[in-house]
Amino acid sequence: MSDRVYIQGLALSTVIGVHAWERARPQALHVDVEFECDNRIPAASDAVADALDYAAVADLLHRLAGERRDALLETFAEACAGALHQAFGPRRLRLRIHKPLAAAALGCERVGVEIVRETPAA
Repeated sequence: MSDRVYIQGLALSTVIGVHAWERARPQALHVDVEFECDNRIPAASDAVADALDYAAVADLLHRLAGERRDALLETFAEACAGALHQAFGPRRLRLRIHKPLAAAALGCERVGVEIVRETPAA
Protein backbone atom coordinates (compact mmCIF):
# COMPACT_ATOMS: atom_id res chain seq x y z
CA MET A 1 0.00 0.00 0.00
CA SER A 2 1.46 3.34 -0.94
CA ASP A 3 -1.47 5.72 -0.33
CA ARG A 4 -0.85 8.28 2.35
CA VAL A 5 -2.75 11.10 3.99
CA TYR A 6 -0.67 13.63 5.89
CA ILE A 7 -0.59 16.81 7.91
CA GLN A 8 2.68 18.74 8.07
CA GLY A 9 3.73 21.45 10.47
CA LEU A 10 0.73 21.33 12.80
CA ALA A 11 1.47 23.84 15.56
CA LEU A 12 0.74 22.62 19.08
CA SER A 13 1.38 24.23 22.45
CA THR A 14 2.17 22.16 25.54
CA VAL A 15 4.28 22.03 28.66
CA ILE A 16 7.04 19.54 27.91
CA GLY A 17 10.69 19.03 28.77
CA VAL A 18 13.10 18.07 31.49
CA HIS A 19 14.63 21.49 32.15
CA ALA A 20 12.99 24.06 34.42
CA TRP A 21 12.98 26.67 31.64
CA GLU A 22 11.04 24.24 29.42
CA ARG A 23 8.43 23.60 32.10
CA ALA A 24 7.91 27.24 33.04
CA ARG A 25 5.27 27.78 30.36
CA PRO A 26 3.78 26.05 27.31
CA GLN A 27 6.07 25.83 24.32
CA ALA A 28 5.48 25.27 20.63
CA LEU A 29 5.78 21.89 19.00
CA HIS A 30 5.48 21.26 15.28
CA VAL A 31 3.95 17.95 14.29
CA ASP A 32 4.01 16.03 11.02
CA VAL A 33 1.74 13.00 10.88
CA GLU A 34 1.32 10.58 8.01
CA PHE A 35 -1.25 7.79 7.75
CA GLU A 36 -0.93 4.87 5.39
CA CYS A 37 -4.41 4.07 4.18
CA ASP A 38 -6.38 2.93 1.16
CA ASN A 39 -7.62 6.04 -0.62
CA ARG A 40 -9.56 4.11 -3.27
CA ILE A 41 -12.75 4.03 -1.18
CA PRO A 42 -13.03 7.80 -0.58
CA ALA A 43 -11.87 8.45 -4.15
CA ALA A 44 -14.67 6.26 -5.53
CA SER A 45 -17.41 7.60 -3.24
CA ASP A 46 -16.25 11.25 -3.14
CA ALA A 47 -17.74 11.26 0.37
CA VAL A 48 -15.92 12.91 3.25
CA ALA A 49 -17.36 10.25 5.57
CA ASP A 50 -15.14 7.68 3.79
CA ALA A 51 -11.98 9.79 4.11
CA LEU A 52 -9.60 10.58 6.94
CA ASP A 53 -10.86 13.76 8.62
CA TYR A 54 -7.89 16.14 8.89
CA ALA A 55 -9.76 18.38 11.33
CA ALA A 56 -10.48 15.44 13.65
CA VAL A 57 -6.79 14.47 13.60
CA ALA A 58 -5.72 18.03 14.40
CA ASP A 59 -8.36 18.36 17.14
CA LEU A 60 -7.17 15.14 18.80
CA LEU A 61 -3.54 16.29 18.79
CA HIS A 62 -4.48 19.74 20.14
CA ARG A 63 -6.51 18.12 22.93
CA LEU A 64 -3.62 15.84 23.92
CA ALA A 65 -1.18 18.74 23.91
CA GLY A 66 -3.49 20.67 26.21
CA GLU A 67 -3.94 17.79 28.65
CA ARG A 68 -0.47 16.30 28.95
CA ARG A 69 2.63 17.50 30.82
CA ASP A 70 5.29 14.99 29.80
CA ALA A 71 8.98 15.34 30.54
CA LEU A 72 10.06 13.44 27.42
CA LEU A 73 9.05 14.06 23.85
CA GLU A 74 9.15 10.29 23.36
CA THR A 75 6.40 9.87 25.95
CA PHE A 76 4.23 12.50 24.27
CA ALA A 77 4.84 10.93 20.84
CA GLU A 78 3.79 7.48 22.08
CA ALA A 79 0.61 8.94 23.61
CA CYS A 80 -0.21 10.69 20.34
CA ALA A 81 0.46 7.59 18.25
CA GLY A 82 -1.69 5.43 20.53
CA ALA A 83 -4.57 7.89 20.47
CA LEU A 84 -4.36 8.28 16.69
CA HIS A 85 -4.33 4.50 16.20
CA GLN A 86 -7.31 4.09 18.51
CA ALA A 87 -9.33 6.87 16.88
CA PHE A 88 -8.50 6.29 13.21
CA GLY A 89 -7.07 2.76 12.92
CA PRO A 90 -4.40 3.37 10.28
CA ARG A 91 -2.37 0.42 9.00
CA ARG A 92 0.78 2.45 9.49
CA LEU A 93 1.45 5.77 11.15
CA ARG A 94 4.52 8.00 11.00
CA LEU A 95 4.68 10.81 13.55
CA ARG A 96 7.43 13.43 13.73
CA ILE A 97 7.50 16.06 16.47
CA HIS A 98 9.89 19.02 16.41
CA LYS A 99 10.81 21.14 19.46
CA PRO A 100 11.79 24.59 18.14
CA LEU A 101 12.84 26.01 21.54
CA ALA A 102 15.11 23.04 22.22
CA ALA A 103 16.63 23.40 18.75
CA ALA A 104 17.30 27.09 19.37
CA ALA A 105 18.87 26.30 22.74
CA LEU A 106 21.20 23.79 21.06
CA GLY A 107 21.97 26.07 18.13
CA CYS A 108 20.59 23.73 15.51
CA GLU A 109 17.82 23.89 12.94
CA ARG A 110 15.62 21.08 14.26
CA VAL A 111 15.46 18.56 17.06
CA GLY A 112 12.74 16.07 17.81
CA VAL A 113 11.42 12.55 17.65
CA GLU A 114 10.06 10.42 14.83
CA ILE A 115 8.21 7.18 15.43
CA VAL A 116 6.54 4.71 13.09
CA ARG A 117 3.84 2.38 14.32
CA GLU A 118 2.05 -0.38 12.43
CA THR A 119 -1.12 -2.24 13.21
CA PRO A 120 -0.24 -5.92 13.61
CA ALA A 121 -1.57 -8.14 10.82
CA ALA A 122 -4.65 -10.09 11.87
